[in-house]
Amino acid sequence: MQNLKKILLDKNHAGIQFIKYGLCGCTALTVDMMVAFLVAWLWLPALNGDELFVKWFGLQFEVVSEGIRTTHFIIGSIIAFLISNLVAYLLNVLFVFKAGKHSRRKELGMFYLVSGISVGIGVALGAALISWLGMPYDYSYIAKVISTTLINYVARKYLIFNG
Repeated sequence: MQNLKKILLDKNHAGIQFIKYGLCGCTALTVDMMVAFLVAWLWLPALNGDELFVKWFGLQFEVVSEGIRTTHFIIGSIIAFLISNLVAYLLNVLFVFKAGKHSRRKELGMFYLVSGISVGIGVALGAALISWLGMPYDYSYIAKVISTTLINYVARKYLIFNG
């Protein structure tokens, strides 16, 4: 039990830090996916029936045009981002990075700014895949996730936190 506590609280070992970053990221990603897909299914229709989410659960959904799906993808992504990014921030502060490089308020602001820029790039990519190629929501979502992950770790480690 003592070893687990040491691993969870160790913010100096680069290997352990990266593993914890990945686990915290997976948790935030799960929150993001749940919110994004629930919004696309229940509130702002953006599914086309090719999504695994639809196939696995046999969901009924409203069919809308590519233009509306693209707009709803963007809005749903913003809603999911606001919620999941707060989860990511809290987990990163608790388990991954050393806070204190900036005031808590500035740190949170920078966290959202960096994440917002990277998600903006990812959302633009995902929206383009839907509107230009007619790709399913889930493929567009995966493209968004990959692009944001590549940017966020480096920015968070070196610009926002104390490593």
